[in-house]
Amino acid sequence: MRYLHTMVRVSDLESALDFYCAKLGLAEIRRQESEKGRFTLVFLATPEDRNRSPEDCPMVELTWNWDKETYGGGRNFGHLAYAVPDIYALCEKLTAAGVTINRPPRDGHMAFIRSPDGISIELLQEGERLPPKEPWASMPNTGSW
Repeated sequence: MRYLHTMVRVSDLESALDFYCAKLGLAEIRRQESEKGRFTLVFLATPEDRNRSPEDCPMVELTWNWDKETYGGGRNFGHLAYAVPDIYALCEKLTAAGVTINRPPRDGHMAFIRSPDGISIELLQEGERLPPKEPWASMPNTGSW
């Protein structure tokens, strides 16, 4: 068995791509549009994984159905998780881009954010946890993740 991808449905493709690519830093690997099925699939990977072969590249598949639908929840699916080289720097970048840090990296190790469609995303410090740092160390949780 081999892991391929995780699919999440998005209600606004441009907003989702802005979040996952421009803010979080993923890269679009490929796109498939189906006139007959009235949907677009966009496959994303981390910059570190994008040069792997398609068979060996873990991806997130954004599914955008052209006909308007309302998707509830997001939390019931679980979450996506990414290891990051500097959790504080990424959280600062995301905050500057208008992304809410729902669970701040108070411990220098873990944070949670949400996509525009409510998908929980866990950010984990690669390697050893970083020493506690303000404003993160005393920042309360916001909402749910």
